Amino acid sequence: MNLTQKIESYLFYTGEAVSIKKLAKVFSVAEGEISDALKMLEENLTGHGIILMRNADEAMLATHPEMGEMIQDIKKQELSDPLSKGALETLAIILYKDGATKPDIDFIRGVNSGFMLRNLQIRGLIEKVPNEDDKRITKYKGTFDALRFLGITQVSELPNFSAFATEFAKREAIGEKVEENIFTS
Repeated sequence: MNLTQKIESYLFYTGEAVSIKKLAKVFSVAEGEISDALKMLEENLTGHGIILMRNADEAMLATHPEMGEMIQDIKKQELSDPLSKGALETLAIILYKDGATKPDIDFIRGVNSGFMLRNLQIRGLIEKVPNEDDKRITKYKGTFDALRFLGITQVSELPNFSAFATEFAKREAIGEKVEENIFTS
């Protein structure tokens, strides 16, 4: 797989703007090579439903502008629909862990949760906050709207909250990744 393809995959995976500097670090190449690969990616995507967006020194993948109206209609429909099982799982992980990073959520769910995170953010149920443990990775926290949506006044009112919090803390203290079975046992 060439550098252009790797960058395309990485941008798709992250689902957000990434700096050229970070891309150079991720792929251990010079920033000039990243710029050249981004130009090639932009050319490769010509005529596709996905485009490469660039703003100063950042790049991200996005849907083609001609799809804007259709995407808005889909977004309105999604916001009026009830939350999907995946969205509820993602929200539960964030609330029970009292904040979680995308890699944490992806590991627990076993799938890329980027779409679920964007959906929950659009609905105002989660927000990005600084991650004190690792400044490079965003952390997601529940909002007051999430509590209102669930009909509770504080996170500790969630079912079995103290048991989950204790289990998360115990596993993280010994460096063990929390697995999905914590939510099903």
